[in-house]
Amino acid sequence: MTRKEIEATVKKFLVEEIEVDEKNIVPEALLKDDLGIDSLDFVDIVVVVERSFGFKIKPEEMADVRTLSHFYDYIETKIGDK
Repeated sequence: MTRKEIEATVKKFLVEEIEVDEKNIVPEALLKDDLGIDSLDFVDIVVVVERSFGFKIKPEEMADVRTLSHFYDYIETKIGDK
């Protein structure tokens, strides 16, 4: 899966499932501050990511993920590790 496909998949579920305003979905957006993702939203995101990309998210690996760009990097790395 390419980086563009990862970004498109993440964007789609952020808009449809988390109800993030599409104009706010930019690589430098802070997940919590800019996109308003709270702990309950994060649980939903984990489920969608695990289902969409086929790997388990470990909370400790996500500790330093602050922006969408970092989130894309994390997913890309995990897919590459499979």
